[in-house]
Amino acid sequence: MADIKYYDVILKPIVTEKSMSDMAEKKYTFSVHPTATKNMIKEAVEKMFEGTKVAKVNTMNYDGKIKRRGMVYGRTAKMKKAIVTLTADSKDIEIFAGL
Repeated sequence: MADIKYYDVILKPIVTEKSMSDMAEKKYTFSVHPTATKNMIKEAVEKMFEGTKVAKVNTMNYDGKIKRRGMVYGRTAKMKKAIVTLTADSKDIEIFAGL
């Protein structure tokens, strides 16, 4: 397994109605690298966004959906989602500020 750097761990933010309502409780949702651990996700968030302190990280693994084209079956790529909870005295993450 290749060494994953902190800037490769977080792939993109997930913006949904539920994730927007969770931001009031300082919970942020990200799509992360499939082999990333909770410690790696915590370190990446604290390094990428200055002034943030992570209290808890919850992760979920999703298998790819089955898709079909004609008689050929296949799967889409699997993904991993992380919900990061910040401490009460932590700064907010600015990429979500304008949403």
